[in-house]
Amino acid sequence: MEPGLESSKISDMDYHALNAMLNLYDADGRIQFERDREAARQYFLQHVNQNMVFFHNFEERMRYLIDNDYYEKGLLDEYPLEFIESLTNEAYAMKFRFPTFLGAFKFFTSYALKTFDGKRYLERFEDRVVMVALGLAEGDQELARGLVREIVSGRFQPATPTFLNLGKAQRGELVSCFLLRIEDNMESISRGINSSLQLSKRGGGVALLLSNIRESGAPIKKIENQSSGIIPVMKLLEDSFSYANQLGARQGAGAVYLSAHHPDIMKFLDTKRENADEKIRIKTLSLGVVIPDITFELAKKGEDMYLFSPYDVERIYGVPFGDISISEKYQEMVDDARIKKTKINARHFFQTIAELQFESGYPYIVFEDTVNRANPIKGRINMSNLCSEILQVNTPTTYNEDLSYDQIGKDISCNLGSMNIAAAMDGGDLGGTVELAIRALTSVSDQSHISSVRSIEDGNDQSHAIGLGQMNLHGYLAREHVHYGSEEGIDFTNIYFYTVLFHAIRASNRLAIERGSVFGGFEDSKYASGEFFDTYTEQAWQPETARVREMFARAGVEIPTQDDWRELKASVMEHGIYNQNLQAVPPTGSISYINNSTSSIHPIASKIEIRKEGKLGRVYYPAPFMTNENLEYYQDAYEIGPEKIIDTYAAATQHVDQGLSLTLFFKDTATTRDINRAQIYAWRKGIKTIYYIRLRQLALEGTDMSECVSCML
Repeated sequence: MEPGLESSKISDMDYHALNAMLNLYDADGRIQFERDREAARQYFLQHVNQNMVFFHNFEERMRYLIDNDYYEKGLLDEYPLEFIESLTNEAYAMKFRFPTFLGAFKFFTSYALKTFDGKRYLERFEDRVVMVALGLAEGDQELARGLVREIVSGRFQPATPTFLNLGKAQRGELVSCFLLRIEDNMESISRGINSSLQLSKRGGGVALLLSNIRESGAPIKKIENQSSGIIPVMKLLEDSFSYANQLGARQGAGAVYLSAHHPDIMKFLDTKRENADEKIRIKTLSLGVVIPDITFELAKKGEDMYLFSPYDVERIYGVPFGDISISEKYQEMVDDARIKKTKINARHFFQTIAELQFESGYPYIVFEDTVNRANPIKGRINMSNLCSEILQVNTPTTYNEDLSYDQIGKDISCNLGSMNIAAAMDGGDLGGTVELAIRALTSVSDQSHISSVRSIEDGNDQSHAIGLGQMNLHGYLAREHVHYGSEEGIDFTNIYFYTVLFHAIRASNRLAIERGSVFGGFEDSKYASGEFFDTYTEQAWQPETARVREMFARAGVEIPTQDDWRELKASVMEHGIYNQNLQAVPPTGSISYINNSTSSIHPIASKIEIRKEGKLGRVYYPAPFMTNENLEYYQDAYEIGPEKIIDTYAAATQHVDQGLSLTLFFKDTATTRDINRAQIYAWRKGIKTIYYIRLRQLALEGTDMSECVSCML
């Protein structure tokens, strides 16, 4: 066939058919990457351009969108129209193009502003970026310019709730992930259910701590065998999330966390068994278990593990069960006859967890003592969120007899966004990118007001906590001809996260100086004492391999020195930092596609990912930067195996104040013993949490492993 004729036939093809050619090798046995790029181009020609509302000029467009309640009316009070037009022109001048069909499809399906009937588009990518930047900058024109450059270039990408909603008159919240604790009283339980309804109604996913609730058969008002335990509470929560389904758009999303040493722990795990009785079976609620070091030590010795009554523990120690260090108080509580206790075999407990993870991927795991040893903030971390990367201190809320607040505690909202590692390294100013990202996420926190759940609102107002994430690690390493999990790959991960941490703290320190304000409780933190910085001032952190030294040098990214850290330490001890928490690495889903990134920092699940996208059916997504010449660097997560993934996450974890959403992947030949070994290895390597366990056959059935239903990142 003549080249011109072949090109003509290709351009006449439907964009969906072109995208499907990614799954077909050409005559030479090569992947047809160019067909997907053509699919993206044809998607615009055949669909987007034909359905884009036309305006004669910029002013006509803006007046229409504001007057007809598409954009917020106060926009022109913060910025002159001339500035918005100039900024929009700057965005378009960067000549952004979607490199994949799925990226373009995801943006216009899920993010772009549409007419109220949903049939026509009112925004292109650049228009959405401008509105998000204007919203985040809150009147600061220079900040808005900087954010446009960072987002269009792909160096920083706000999380889905922020990128979707900012600037729109009809919008949801800027965050969609929350953590609530429940205390051992009916007022707190009912308030937790109500709060879950309120947050779910607004599009939020909610995780709740159940460890403090007394066990089944515990006394109520000193009358024995009265408590129903945690299972009925779980059923009420599951029904609540199903009811508050965001106008039928999607089911509400919830997770519950329970201490491994709670007397109802085995019943809790049994709710996820495939053959569980319908009276106790939990279908849609996610489960997480909080495991202290002592549990592993007991299993290693082959001993039984004691389970302690939360009712008795709180009565004797004066604090809720979830706020007690089980490892520290274990023997003391075992010896205390006033505390009712039962025991189970520790190895059987871990075997049960592995069996359930083999069946369903649940439960998530929080390594409680590892988390709290690394926590720089006064207080105890006793749970995580739906994606297991948020690790923050919470405090209880108490109530008066008339159900009014006695004392409002601290609950948690997830203010998230992620950097593209490849684009950030290419940008040459990693520190500048981190600083703009920290300022953007701080703005998300500042603008988040959930007045219907006061513990969330007050907690956010006090902590200004944010979670800067990362994505595209595998894509970047493969592009640089570095194998994921190799010595060079782990070395790069270590130094990259080390460098990001420095710039994140420095940015928060600058915010504290500018605003004359620090997060609540700063004076009791390891930042204020200077203890946090000892790791970085007392030893030099430099690349251990020549390859990584060359990667940083070629990118023009300077690695902070001990003197840099000493200077930063002095400034923080004098002026403080504005944000209680700074980093958290979520399982980026949708934003990875529009950003042309591999998800989070885990390996790809397949070279060509297959997704089901509504009526369109199967859509194919090639791993970023993959060519027919560098395929060897794109081993999938099942081939790489859990140990190298854990090693990579461990390198990053030591520089992240919160958590990293870690999914472990196993071949279809894996056994529960393999899962147990991986869990123990993760614990020993200092991993803080484990998200899902995935077996290859589940992936082949179309399971989506990258999308977190709550964070929607």
